[in-house]
Amino acid sequence: MALSTELTRAWVYGLATARRCPVPVEVPWGLRVDVGRRREAVRHVLLQPDEASVRAAGEAADRPFARIKGFVDPELALPWLGPEWECAADELMMTATPRQEPARLPAGYEASAETTDDVTRVQVRTAAGEAAASGFVAVRGSVAVVDRVETDTAHQRRGLGSAVMRLLAGTAADAGAETAVLGATEEGRALYASLGWELHGLLAGFVRRDPDLDVSPGH
Repeated sequence: MALSTELTRAWVYGLATARRCPVPVEVPWGLRVDVGRRREAVRHVLLQPDEASVRAAGEAADRPFARIKGFVDPELALPWLGPEWECAADELMMTATPRQEPARLPAGYEASAETTDDVTRVQVRTAAGEAAASGFVAVRGSVAVVDRVETDTAHQRRGLGSAVMRLLAGTAADAGAETAVLGATEEGRALYASLGWELHGLLAGFVRRDPDLDVSPGH
């Protein structure tokens, strides 16, 4: 089951806040975020992922590395977009009810949190100050968007990701959020599921090729 239109919209706005992107722009097929990065010039998120919306977004997203995301079958949507497009990384959309839970860290690690303009960054460091894990959460009204939860390779399998997630959830709960949402990779899915996050379907991704490059723009 895909996210509701309301929750998808909240995720787009919250993700833009978390990543300090411009405010999303309403377009006929959904929302546009002018990311401005070399490998992601602009992002279109379809709120009504039918054929007409997919085609309209593809025509509007005429810059190299423009991206489109939507709850749509990639095998159906790619022909609608045309040969200038290819599949990019999908996201597994997941939700949970944020709550306060103990965030236990192994010996030798400590956590900190810093909030700026409704965005909280949680960081876990070693006693020597080495960065080990981190994550962000942006709260907009009753919805919290969790983003960029990462654990350094040298510090994996020690429960740091779970601790970061619990700290972010506690922050969201304190801010009054009733629902938390994130876009997970397949690698992160097991962690989030173990913490009670529920899967709501695959958000397919597409990227427009750069005709001046001989290599794929990647995912």
